[in-house]
Amino acid sequence: MRTQLSFAPLSQIETELLAVLAADTQTSKDADAKPQPVLLTTDPAVQAAASSLLASGEFKAGANETALLHAPAGLAAKRLLLVGLGKQAKVTANSVRNAAGTAVRFIKPLGLRELVLSLLESDPKTLLHTASVRAAVEGAFIGDFDSDTYRSERKDQSVESFTLAAPANADKTALQAAFDEAIIIGESQNFARTLVNEPGNKLTPTLLGQRAAQMADEVGLGWEVHSTEKLRELKMGAFWSVSQGSAEPPALIVLRYEPIGLTSGPVLGLIGKGITFDSGGISIKPADKMEEMKTDMAGGAAMLGAMRAIALLKPKVRVLAVICAAENMPSGTAQKPGDVQTAMPFSPDKPGKTIEIINTDAEGRLVLADGLTYARQLGATHLIDAATLTGACVVALGHVNAGAFSNDEDAWAKFDAALTISGEKFWRLPLGEEYAEMIKSNIGDIKNTGGRWGGACTAAEFLKVFVEDTPWIHLDIAGLAWAEDSKPWIAKGPSGVAVRSILEWVRSYE
Repeated sequence: MRTQLSFAPLSQIETELLAVLAADTQTSKDADAKPQPVLLTTDPAVQAAASSLLASGEFKAGANETALLHAPAGLAAKRLLLVGLGKQAKVTANSVRNAAGTAVRFIKPLGLRELVLSLLESDPKTLLHTASVRAAVEGAFIGDFDSDTYRSERKDQSVESFTLAAPANADKTALQAAFDEAIIIGESQNFARTLVNEPGNKLTPTLLGQRAAQMADEVGLGWEVHSTEKLRELKMGAFWSVSQGSAEPPALIVLRYEPIGLTSGPVLGLIGKGITFDSGGISIKPADKMEEMKTDMAGGAAMLGAMRAIALLKPKVRVLAVICAAENMPSGTAQKPGDVQTAMPFSPDKPGKTIEIINTDAEGRLVLADGLTYARQLGATHLIDAATLTGACVVALGHVNAGAFSNDEDAWAKFDAALTISGEKFWRLPLGEEYAEMIKSNIGDIKNTGGRWGGACTAAEFLKVFVEDTPWIHLDIAGLAWAEDSKPWIAKGPSGVAVRSILEWVRSYE
């Protein structure tokens, strides 16, 4: 998608479609109070073109509500699209992000290939122009993604040109910097979505390793991709146990970002679950919706997307990523409930933890256990992992929030602050000795499930065993990695959740 930032007057911009944002200024708490929509632009020609529609009451400026005007009088644009942000008092940068995505998705089925979106001129809630620019561009990229990659007669509806129109008196340098940054972030999130969208036969662990290496070469990251022999050399018994039931070999993907001349300070470790297909193994899943288990590598994809953005935005902090990719399949060589596996030891003088396998479908925490240990061994001083880990987290939070856990208040404070920039929704859930007791094993050190209740918390406690005292955040993204239904601003399918939040968490350590 071609992108540009324009400072020309809105009325003079020649385009197939000009989109302008609007908000409802009604503040009354009376349920019968009528909305009072206003356009968030000072351009008199645009105001005049939309005046009749606004006066009619047909358009209320609700969140992501749209209204289209053809041949608007006084404008060079052929069409004028109004996009609502909702109540003015509740407008955030994420409202702008979703509105931009809504505008892009609105024009795609119309066969239009170019869009000009007006940046807020009348700032409804002291939003910084730079924050609005970034949100709008990210939203445009998010809205342009569709998942119908393999249709034999696919009709490409991609938007070819996106222009963001900013006020002429704005700080052009600052806005251009935010604009350029947002392109990188939007493309990186869509890179992660592309990976999650791939079927299991088109993205095996080996192929995921190849895609990661190709991306790393393109953006200048250091990389290594290992397989079975390396897992055995490192004594990654937990990771290998998941792989052993599949004919497809595992892939241990390591990426490194090292700013030139930086030799001190924290080393941030990004660890991703990369189960390219999860049948559940011997504890096989129900057939219904098993096809969606191609998405069980969304945590790994999020880390790859974040690393792409990190490489291009160049924060002054060292970062490494470890993605543990495997298939979890049932076969004569698959691990069985009741087996005992030995995880990777952190050092030669410390034995690896022994894990009793209660349920082979609790495999994500097994690969992450060795991934977290390996990241620490490689020098990571702070850890963050992402995984589509538990259905229990979806039961607790639905498809509204993803789950988050942390053993360190400073690390969590940085992540919580990152959410105000990313606009993503995570809810912190508890850790505690009571949950740790639930995963103690009678035959080994720990078991890989703690029973039905508190499943997201016991899974997090399992991972906590392998981070020890290292500052750590765990993201359980099972509920948000795949959009079950299309929304005005995003298509049904992979969401790329966590890419933006992980990036901002990393940047907070500069």
